[in-house]
Amino acid sequence: MPRQKKGINAAVLQAALEGLDLRKKQVEEKIAVVRSMLGSPAKAPAARGAEAKPKRKLSKAARKRISRAQKRRWALLKGKAAK
Repeated sequence: MPRQKKGINAAVLQAALEGLDLRKKQVEEKIAVVRSMLGSPAKAPAARGAEAKPKRKLSKAARKRISRAQKRRWALLKGKAAK
């Protein structure tokens, strides 16, 4: 937590906080206007986890093909002969 500087009292900090809150509300209103112009909802979209696609399942053979291909790529990269 930042230390309080000498000469700054609670009244000054409270006034600064109120001013910042006012500016925050103004910015949020402007964001809402721009979003409405774009046709997007006023609120931010929900987390992506809720609309995630179901996980694709690979067959055992497909996993084996992918594994072999990756091992071949690594072997070529490292300069070894591919099996």
